[in-house]
Amino acid sequence: MPDNTYDAQLDFLLQVLQATAESGGDQQVVYPLLKANIDKLNDRLAELLRVVATTRLAEAEAYQAGYLAAVIGTFSDLIQEFPLGDKASNIEIAITGYEVILTVFTCEAFPENWATLQNNLGLAYYDRITGEKAQNLEDAIACYQLALEVRTREAFPIDWASIQNNLGLAYNNRIIGEKSQNLEDAIACYKLALEVRTREAFPIDWASTQNNLGLAYSERITGDKSQNLEDAFA
Repeated sequence: MPDNTYDAQLDFLLQVLQATAESGGDQQVVYPLLKANIDKLNDRLAELLRVVATTRLAEAEAYQAGYLAAVIGTFSDLIQEFPLGDKASNIEIAITGYEVILTVFTCEAFPENWATLQNNLGLAYYDRITGEKAQNLEDAIACYQLALEVRTREAFPIDWASIQNNLGLAYNNRIIGEKSQNLEDAIACYKLALEVRTREAFPIDWASTQNNLGLAYSERITGDKSQNLEDAFA
């Protein structure tokens, strides 16, 4: 007997990728399609995306592979931020998309795209629900650190500061390692981010990172507790 569920999910996957491509990743086009097919947003779709994308990328010419990989990356961004459905499955689909297209957007051939993908993959691992939380955070930290190899302060100061802030959040919540050292690493990352995210240039980002820094100081183990709290209040 034919697997009608598989056929329906395959049809939906191809449809949503086409809609992503034709709309340039417009949420107003893609999100209604996702909403109408919430029942198909599951781990099976992630597996199907891996198989279909891997096969088609391998068969495509270089320029076609680059275009398809960009579409899959945009779709992964969209579904990672999609507010409906099962959050755990949405993140798994996004992670799958990012991992597959990293075979096209390599560091050697497309360093900037590669770094963006590493940051996005880090965000997905940070929010991941499936799997061990401790390992997910380690994977997020590894992705951010890789992204920083290309997104340097000298070449991409705004992106560098954003990734430093993301890295700080991951260290702040890190489970593996000494809690006191993880908090010190988080504080260091936030302070680095604030060297670029100034109040004058980026007031909203500055305020967000200041808030993150305050939370880290409130939990800080190293140093004088009363001074840490004063720093948090500040």
